Amino acid sequence: MNTMSLTRGNYYMDGRLLIEEHGIESANQCVGKDFLGVSRAICIWPKYLTSSRNNTNTNTNNNGKWQRFNVAAKIRKGKKHDYPWPDKMDPNISSGYLTYLSHFKPLAEKPKPVTLDFEKPLVDLEKKIIEVRNMADDTGLDFSNQIEALESKYQQALKDLYTHLTPFQRLMIARHPNRPTVLDHILNITEKWVELHGDRAGYDDPAIVTGLGTMDGKSYMFIGHQKGRNTKENITRNFAMPTPHGYRKALRMMKYADHHKFPIITFVDTPGAYADLKSEELGQGEAIAHNLRTMFGLKVPILTVVTGEGGSGGALAIACANKLFMLENSAFYVASPEACAAILWKSSKAAPKAAEKLRITAQEHYRLGIADGVIPEPLGGAHVDPTWTSQQIQLTLTQAMEELTKMNEEELLRHRHLKFRSIGGFQEGIPVEPERKRNMKPSDVNSSTLTDIESELQTLRKQILESKGPTDPITNESIQKLVKEVDEEITKAIISMGLAEKVQSVRMELSKNSNQPLSTNMEEKVDRIMEEINMKMAQPGAYLGLKQKLKKLDTINSFIEMKVKQEKLRKELNEKLSADTKAKIASLMDAQERIPDHELVEKAMEVQRELEEVLKSANLEIVGVMKKNVETPPADIKQKIVELNNEIIGEIDRVVNAEEGLKDQIKELENMIAQGLDSKDAEKMEAGIKERILAALDAAGVKEKIERMKEEVESLSMAGFEDKIGVENGRC
Repeated sequence: MNTMSLTRGNYYMDGRLLIEEHGIESANQCVGKDFLGVSRAICIWPKYLTSSRNNTNTNTNNNGKWQRFNVAAKIRKGKKHDYPWPDKMDPNISSGYLTYLSHFKPLAEKPKPVTLDFEKPLVDLEKKIIEVRNMADDTGLDFSNQIEALESKYQQALKDLYTHLTPFQRLMIARHPNRPTVLDHILNITEKWVELHGDRAGYDDPAIVTGLGTMDGKSYMFIGHQKGRNTKENITRNFAMPTPHGYRKALRMMKYADHHKFPIITFVDTPGAYADLKSEELGQGEAIAHNLRTMFGLKVPILTVVTGEGGSGGALAIACANKLFMLENSAFYVASPEACAAILWKSSKAAPKAAEKLRITAQEHYRLGIADGVIPEPLGGAHVDPTWTSQQIQLTLTQAMEELTKMNEEELLRHRHLKFRSIGGFQEGIPVEPERKRNMKPSDVNSSTLTDIESELQTLRKQILESKGPTDPITNESIQKLVKEVDEEITKAIISMGLAEKVQSVRMELSKNSNQPLSTNMEEKVDRIMEEINMKMAQPGAYLGLKQKLKKLDTINSFIEMKVKQEKLRKELNEKLSADTKAKIASLMDAQERIPDHELVEKAMEVQRELEEVLKSANLEIVGVMKKNVETPPADIKQKIVELNNEIIGEIDRVVNAEEGLKDQIKELENMIAQGLDSKDAEKMEAGIKERILAALDAAGVKEKIERMKEEVESLSMAGFEDKIGVENGRC
């Protein structure tokens, strides 16, 4: 088609010139660039100009005024458009899809293979297989056995890997760059397909595709999120994140299908609705809510297939269906694992843990009754064999549609309503309580952590108090590990608070002026940052892990301070105590088992008086004298101790009577002690007797019973978490 456009016209005349009224007498084509610099022009003379055409510049009117009229026109060749309509359409098209109505064209280049992180072991096996094949081609030798063994090993490794995938690994497969898109599946399962565009409000969102297609001779309305197959397409499709225009386009097509009684099939593959400022201004939430409300009132069967990832309301806006199916490695979630991890654990690195907690996989949704079926994929994911995956989708859709088409309109609506009401816990025929009581499970997020922290604190406390000095290497190693963990938690917390840049700038300034005192300006900066950190840390439920570790570190520091004070006081007392007092204390401790209680009490009182005098001379105030608090064991423990004691006494008597010569040795030892003979010989004989008795007790298993009883008593004594120390600020 050729078009003509006027490029230039000038005239000099008296009065008005109307070509429509006077008509055109003739036209003469002037060729050449002499005429107004165009390659092709038309010269037009009106009828009323009576003079010669060759004297247009000498024409005059009745008043003798000069008249001149020139018109120039340029002929331009029209542009041929492939979209939306071609110049020549085949009226006899019987299969395939109308390519001129879709931007979706085959890729010029095959997509490059992409290897996920957990698939790297398989890549190594593939390389080995390729190397052996190349070696066989180069040398001409037969390596068929080796190749078969490697291929068998590869298939087994592939099967083991893809039958034990974690939820986060399945999500990675759902996001695979080469995973077939919605249009790939539609073109594989339909005989005829025509894409429909526009929301009839001035925009066509490419992130959502809609159109009519036929399967097994029946017409369906197809709606789905469309991702790109490369970076350019992803930018064009906005990474399958629809704007309100896309949801309104889908709504228009659903109403169209409802009017013409076309069953609706939707495909979900989106990270979520596009959350930019413009979309919010255009009513993103309203568009999604309108779709949700409308889909529950459509009187045609609706089927939904989640082919990739389905993110939140952006996916649900076209997924309120009678039946929901999910591909084996697809995911459906209310929030992405990365976003969930950033909220709960303040770091997106916890995404694998969040994926397990969110239950996003197809298998979990089927178990919970949200999905009505799981469509299998080939080993390696849908991108390994897209055609086979599309065939499985078509088979599932056909079977489900046969079931739904048997229902009338009321049954379809009721079926759809009950599906979603059952997800919310509603059961048909059972009345709902107006005020439903929920037995909420108490939060156990930090319960195990608190138990671990308490046990670690008890262990560290025991190590600190029993260490020989304040610098015990085992204790120092544990404290250094805790300090490192606290530093990491603080770094993560500062990043999540958005204060990383401020802290870094302060550190840089401090490093530059490390040898100088802090300026007033620097102190104010540090105070402001600390105030902001404390304010955010004080929020309830925020940074619980960091708070617990900081508290643990403070407790350990208090233990260390306590140990230092004990060592200092012990050193001072050793300097103040005389040799006689030390000897009396040692003899008192040694005589606890040999001297009767009343004599022991008298000696203890005497030593106490001497200690009080020494402490007063050391300028230490005595606020009181307390007996050592000992945990009273329960009645059952007491009974066990008595029984065990009787058993030990009986076993010792048996050993003494059974062992040859042991009874005589005991009598000889008693005589030596009574006569006051050499104590060294007596101690040597006593040690030999004890060894023989202990050996016999070991054989009888009594020692094991004693050890178990000790553990029970020690666990009881460790129930008190902190001991009250009688030394504080120079007071005893």
